[in-house]
Amino acid sequence: MFQAFVVQALVTGGVYALLAVGFSLIFGVARMVNLAHTSFLMLAAYGMFYTTYRLGLDVFTAILITLVATVIIGLASYKLFIDRIREHGVTVMLITLALATIFQECMILAFGAHFREAPTLIPGYIEVMGVKVSYQHLLTIAVVAVVLFAIWVLLSKTKLGIAIRATAQDTEIANLMGINVSNILLVAMGIAAALAAIAGIVVAPLWVVYPYMWMSPLVMIMAIVVLGGLGSIKGSLIGAFIIGFVEVAVVFYLPGGSFLRGAIALLVMVIILVVRPEGLYGVVFEEERL
Repeated sequence: MFQAFVVQALVTGGVYALLAVGFSLIFGVARMVNLAHTSFLMLAAYGMFYTTYRLGLDVFTAILITLVATVIIGLASYKLFIDRIREHGVTVMLITLALATIFQECMILAFGAHFREAPTLIPGYIEVMGVKVSYQHLLTIAVVAVVLFAIWVLLSKTKLGIAIRATAQDTEIANLMGINVSNILLVAMGIAAALAAIAGIVVAPLWVVYPYMWMSPLVMIMAIVVLGGLGSIKGSLIGAFIIGFVEVAVVFYLPGGSFLRGAIALLVMVIILVVRPEGLYGVVFEEERL
C-alpha cells in the first residue's frame, strides 16, 4: 500500500509541477494570470486520443503531432487575443477563461461529453516489494524529472534563460539591454504550453479524458502557485509536490477521501498561508522572482 501511495503521489505531484512551473513562468515574465493554462492539458489529452484511436498513428508520431499542435494553439491564442491587452490583468483573466471554455465546447462538439481513454504508452508493469507498478506510472515520473531538469538548465545555464529572467525582473531594463521583450514573452508562452501539453500526454492513459478535465487542475495549480509564492518557480515546484502528496494521502488513507482530496489540499494551503502569507518562497521585491 505504501509503495503504491508513493508512486501515485509522485505522479500527481509531478503533473502538478509541470503545470505549476508553466503557470508561474507566464506570471513571472508577463505578469498575467492565464486561466486557459490547464486547458492545454485537456487539448493534449484529446490529441493523444484522436491521433491513436481515431487516426491509428503510432505512439511516437502521435506524441509529436499532439505536442506541436498544442504549442501552436497556445502561441496563436497568445498572439491573437492576449498580447495586445496583457497589461490589463482583469481583461486577460476574462479572455483566457473564455478561451478555455471555447476549447472545452469544441471538444464536446467534436467528441461528445463522454469519458474517453487514451492508450497506454508503455504497457505492462513491474512488481516493487509485492506491489504492481505500471510502466506508464514509471514513465510519467521519469518524463517529469527529465523535463523539470531541462527547464532548470534552460533558465539557469543558457542565454535564453538569462533573457527570460531579465525580462521577469524588469521588462523596461531588459528592453534597454537589447532584449526583444515581445519575443521572450512569446517564448515563455510556448514553454508554458509545451509543459501543459507534456502533462496532458503522460496523464492521458492514466486519467479519464473528458472536456471538463481542465477545471480541477486549474484550481489546484492556482492554489499551488499561491502556496509557493507568486512568480516563484522553485516555490511552485515544491508546492506542487506538497499538494500532490496531501491529495493522494487523503484518497489512500481517509474514508471517502476521493470526495475530500481537493478540499483538504486547499485547507493545507490555507494553513500555510496563515502562517506565511507570502507563500513558501514569496518575495517582497518583484526583481527577486524566478
